[in-house]
Amino acid sequence: MTTEPKNNEAAEQIDINPKYGFRIVTAKTAGFCFGVTNAVDTAIREAGKGGKLVTYGPIIHNENVVEDLRKKGVGIINTPEEIPAASDGTIIIRSHGVPKAIYEAMEKSGAHVVDATCPFVQRIHRIVEDASAKGEKIVIIGNHGHAEVEGTTGWSSTPVTVIETQEEAEAFEEDRSVPLCVVSQTTFNEAKFKDLVATLKRKGYNTNVNETICYATHERQSEARRIAKQADIMIVVGGKGSSNTAKLYEICRAECERTYFVQTVDDLKLSLTGSEKLIGITAGASTPKNIIEEVQNRVRGTDF
Repeated sequence: MTTEPKNNEAAEQIDINPKYGFRIVTAKTAGFCFGVTNAVDTAIREAGKGGKLVTYGPIIHNENVVEDLRKKGVGIINTPEEIPAASDGTIIIRSHGVPKAIYEAMEKSGAHVVDATCPFVQRIHRIVEDASAKGEKIVIIGNHGHAEVEGTTGWSSTPVTVIETQEEAEAFEEDRSVPLCVVSQTTFNEAKFKDLVATLKRKGYNTNVNETICYATHERQSEARRIAKQADIMIVVGGKGSSNTAKLYEICRAECERTYFVQTVDDLKLSLTGSEKLIGITAGASTPKNIIEEVQNRVRGTDF
């Protein structure tokens, strides 16, 4: 059964474990977001057409999904040097997007290019491209080396600074007469983004702040925090390489000490005390529904 939403909050799925009697609350926002759904559906659709097909980088940060697509004939290229070899087929741009130079290289190669970049990420590309053209300094609040951050960096015509930590924000020094265009990785921790922006403002920078954390991330993080505050145990499901899942774990762990990060149901090793009243479940944006359901079924079962 499901609860009625209160105060515009998402309605979670609630179950009862018949043996132990505790409630199991699964976040409504758990699992694929729009951008990921679109990217995966695009890959499956293109695979069904036959012919040579690759994605530029893993379509999403989930090993199970990537392996399933491999079995459907979807390959992966990871560097610009590999683009010419894929020119006689189709290249899919994953949801994280790619730098402008990579996009142009694909177009020039003669390959059929299918752009599955998340619309929220595309919006950031436009902001960065326009702001850098006007001479603004670009600051991306996000994770160093993350595919989305690297893609966004590549749409700036001027050097970009990536800030991930308070230490980096404190150490940041640029000409204060030059406006800062600040954007965020769509899946960054919302509370940390606000703290880092506050540090830049305190240091006297003229900041043009674009709140580009996507709404799905905002909802997912808020719901996870709300459930974790009530939970005796919190389970976060997602790929180990998924940045947004790692942030969910971080948020839940701050509210619930007994928080587990699992990639599949096989990783779930619960040890119950018998006093648990509520076990919460959430999942990253790249976690397939069937994996979430397997975890739900395990927790709903009578034994662990």
